[in-house]
Amino acid sequence: MKHKQNIHWSRLLRRALALFLATLAAWLLLVCAGAGAAANAFKSLGESSAFVSAALAAELGEVARADSPRGALDGWGRLVVDQSPLLRGAEGAVERYLGAEAPGNSATPVEELPAGQPARDHDDIAEQPEAVAAPEDIVARTLVPTSTQGYEFADGVYLYNRTKLTVDLAAAVAEPVEIALTGEGPQILIVHTHGTEAYTQDGTDLYQPSDNNTRTLDEAYNVVRVGDEIERVFTEMGLSVVHDRTLYDYPQYNGAYDRSAQGVSAYLEQYPSIQIVLDVHRDALVGEDGTVYKALTEIDGVKSAQVMLVLGSSEGGEHPDWTANLALAAKVQQSMNNLYPTLARPMALRAARYNQQLSTGSLLVEVGCHGNTLQEALSGARLFARAAGQVLLGLKK
Repeated sequence: MKHKQNIHWSRLLRRALALFLATLAAWLLLVCAGAGAAANAFKSLGESSAFVSAALAAELGEVARADSPRGALDGWGRLVVDQSPLLRGAEGAVERYLGAEAPGNSATPVEELPAGQPARDHDDIAEQPEAVAAPEDIVARTLVPTSTQGYEFADGVYLYNRTKLTVDLAAAVAEPVEIALTGEGPQILIVHTHGTEAYTQDGTDLYQPSDNNTRTLDEAYNVVRVGDEIERVFTEMGLSVVHDRTLYDYPQYNGAYDRSAQGVSAYLEQYPSIQIVLDVHRDALVGEDGTVYKALTEIDGVKSAQVMLVLGSSEGGEHPDWTANLALAAKVQQSMNNLYPTLARPMALRAARYNQQLSTGSLLVEVGCHGNTLQEALSGARLFARAAGQVLLGLKK
């Protein structure tokens, strides 16, 4: 019994000493720094969870972080906290440390991440480097034709024909899309032949480059992340999507289309319901003088990367149904023009096939350029997905 009394008196003396020292510290701080500086110091300390933990341990000993709110402190403990200028000014932090809500406040909701953004734990966030600004010498351009010269043109759709083939764009625009999306199984495949393609680092969108400064293996920052955004919008619209996240361009860039062709063929065999294949990339625009450009527009007050649809042709090999892909591209282009004028760059027809001979619903989608930021690309991807989704929903049976 005597031993317990000694512990009790020892604890009281230690707490009383802590109370006296806290009061003395506050008085010295007021005398030496002035009331304003002291208040700021109190506030700064009070916002530190490490300080609250240490201060409670020093003044109260081991404090149980109970599930019950203020019950974690007894009457004496509450008196010590109330008499401590530092802890009293940080009552909210004390309550949070003890596992309770601050009086009069509801629980603080978890901050929402941008749509589709992978969540990171607190340790990862703390280790992120400081934000950086994109280089100021990147030149933004909204790439919209001012005349039809040099383009195939029909019903508001521009096509830059880089082949020697004759194109009847008007017929492609008028041609119905002979594709039926059923409700059984996946309908759309998103793939990335050049999955490591990334964007200009900006803000906190920072990454470790892989083989050059605008490529990375980090799927949170390369075009796989852009594919995630397109997938999310399609899914919300009621479309069924498979997203192939394979990095076909790493560790070797050459031969990426051969490898992605094997991947696409495997998915088409596994899921015969897939009728649409979107190979999502980002472009690169560099002037002859080395100037880096980015394709940028502003829609509803938000800066968005422009989107370009690229079509393969039979000039690069057997591809008898390339005009069917052109008809689909024309419908998507018109949808972008109607919903989000200036979002779409002119379509491009090229000699290479880009694996589009594998399906009559194949498109290569360039979301922005390496000069764009990731946030601009994500905005452009969302707009593209909504416009394309309108067309694809019309194909559902």
